[in-house]
Amino acid sequence: MHDCLKGVMHMDIALVAACALIIALVLSMISKINVGLIGLAAAWIIGVYVAGDKAEAVMQGFPVNLFLTLAGATFLFAIGETNGTFAALATRAMRLARGKRLLIPILFFLIAFCVSAIGPGAIAGVALIIPLAARIGQESGLPPMLTALMVANGANAGNLSPISAVGIIANSRMEAAGLGGHEAQVMLANSIASLLVGALAYGWFARRLAHPDGPVPGAIAAAPLSSLQWLTSGVMAIWIGAVILLKANIGLSAFAAGVVLIMLKAGNERAAIARMPWEVMLMIGGVATLVALVETHGGTALFSDWIASIASPGTITGVIAFVTGIISTYSSTSGVVLPAFLPMVPSLVAAVGGGDPLAVALSINVGSSLVDVSPLSTIGALCVAALAGEGERRGLFNQLLIWGFAMTLVGAAFAQWIVPLLV
Repeated sequence: MHDCLKGVMHMDIALVAACALIIALVLSMISKINVGLIGLAAAWIIGVYVAGDKAEAVMQGFPVNLFLTLAGATFLFAIGETNGTFAALATRAMRLARGKRLLIPILFFLIAFCVSAIGPGAIAGVALIIPLAARIGQESGLPPMLTALMVANGANAGNLSPISAVGIIANSRMEAAGLGGHEAQVMLANSIASLLVGALAYGWFARRLAHPDGPVPGAIAAAPLSSLQWLTSGVMAIWIGAVILLKANIGLSAFAAGVVLIMLKAGNERAAIARMPWEVMLMIGGVATLVALVETHGGTALFSDWIASIASPGTITGVIAFVTGIISTYSSTSGVVLPAFLPMVPSLVAAVGGGDPLAVALSINVGSSLVDVSPLSTIGALCVAALAGEGERRGLFNQLLIWGFAMTLVGAAFAQWIVPLLV
């Protein structure tokens, strides 16, 4: 009788914890409150006053290693942003089109990919590239929708590289779920998906361009890189080499590289720290703390059972990509969806009775990322703000909104049929 009562109490705690996570996900979609704050508060209240845990035990769920890694990496990237290095390199790279209209959208994609992949991630990459792309696209007579899709999908394609801020989040959460060591597949699956939809957009719009092979009016002015920008580029190149070739710790080595640049007067410490995405980092930490509590008390199994009720071993990749895509349309991919869903992969596979855990994790990554071109996300909103005039914003907003929702289906199809081929 005592064991039965304990089982019922454990189930009640699991249900409360799972419901708290669902409420946090919903609030992240409909409220402007940082969901990390909600996660931390909910974890403390449920952990201490419902489950009877000590506060110290609840705090152990905070992802300290991930937080420090993100802090180090984003500190280094912020130096490159604030001293103009990334923008200067992007401007010079744009000149490679040599005035050919058909090459310009491709360059938008490639430059956004490179900027995103080397560290800042898709949001920072789009923020850096889209003002320049907007001016060039307008001078070249490119449809604003084409410019938006090429920049956004290019940035998304590089968003899960092993050294980018979002790639760090995805890989660390997968490692916590027992799926570490798949950095190449994580980036490959996401890059292929974004490349395919980018190619689709390019093919659709490029054939409608008037005089596609004609020269582009105007020129792209690119001042020479300053000595400090060359220094920043060199230090970042050495850092990337150390991470890839020498397996240096990403966060700590980034702090070291950033300190070198600060000491050599190549960056402003205060400006870089102010540029760091503290809101997102708090969001990730709070959600991860709540997810850890949910896991500890069995709530993850309940959540997995709910998803398993609409999926099977043969359809789980497509279903989970669609579900995370819908949530990510309204919520943060890096701050909410990845920290919440990637730790659930093992229990989700167990709940449906089979499936490849790596394929399920890659499907979560792809499904939640493809929809980020929606104007309800930061990436899409940046594109609307930069590309559309006052009277044109509603039109571009609606176009990107339709495209973003369509990506929930495209992501599900990609996860269902392509992702299993990549594992």
